[in-house]
Amino acid sequence: MLLFDKVCLIAGVASLRGIGYATAELFAQHGAKLVLVDVAMDNETIGTIRSSIGEKVGREPMLVGIKCDIQNYADCAAAVAEAVKQFGTIDCLINSAGIVRAQSLLAIEEADYDQVLGINLKGTFNLCKSVLNVFVKNRHGAIVNFASVAAQRGGGLVGGAHYAASKGGVISLTRSIAREFGPLGIRANVICPSMTETGMLDGNVNQKQIDEIVAGIPLRRAGKPADMAGASLFLASELSAYVTGATLDVNGGSHIH
Repeated sequence: MLLFDKVCLIAGVASLRGIGYATAELFAQHGAKLVLVDVAMDNETIGTIRSSIGEKVGREPMLVGIKCDIQNYADCAAAVAEAVKQFGTIDCLINSAGIVRAQSLLAIEEADYDQVLGINLKGTFNLCKSVLNVFVKNRHGAIVNFASVAAQRGGGLVGGAHYAASKGGVISLTRSIAREFGPLGIRANVICPSMTETGMLDGNVNQKQIDEIVAGIPLRRAGKPADMAGASLFLASELSAYVTGATLDVNGGSHIH
């Protein structure tokens, strides 16, 4: 078990179709204790997640679910405090919460921009800052942030310019954390997925567009949440003990650079 007895905080977990849930499921298989945060978290959602993971791994998972608006720093700090109260520490953070809007630049209103940047970039910053307060004390910890191929190629697949900009910010933020906190034994890396089969595609791309995108991917398929979970496991575990500040492309070869 690569994460046995490790406490992992994962953001963006409410949907069983999402990257966050797939990561939680895989981490539970590898012995992690889970702190699952989401703005949509409630008792029913926690029960569904617990049951689904338990069925998959064959045992009752050790997890707590916390309602958290990651745009609000106080919410993030409170979630981290609750995680430490429940499990004593935090060993890794997976920032997989995010939203996408398929809008042309001239159609983006101020409210659209604020929402996309608020969740994707500010939310990532808030969680990183909150968790780093624990990591610095422990002189240990791993952060995995999710960006996007849109940040690398300038959008053009699903999200608009505000989405690409927010994810570009996540890449730069992650590298800054890696450089500043590396001397304390803290690692930070970023994953750049391409189009992935999650609820984020709903309403943003139709089947014809999906087929056209897939035709241009060397592996001839869209990504799956499990693909991103596997990359997260590598970066969260000691398998990547000498990896920090890296951008890991999980895109099926759609953007080779």
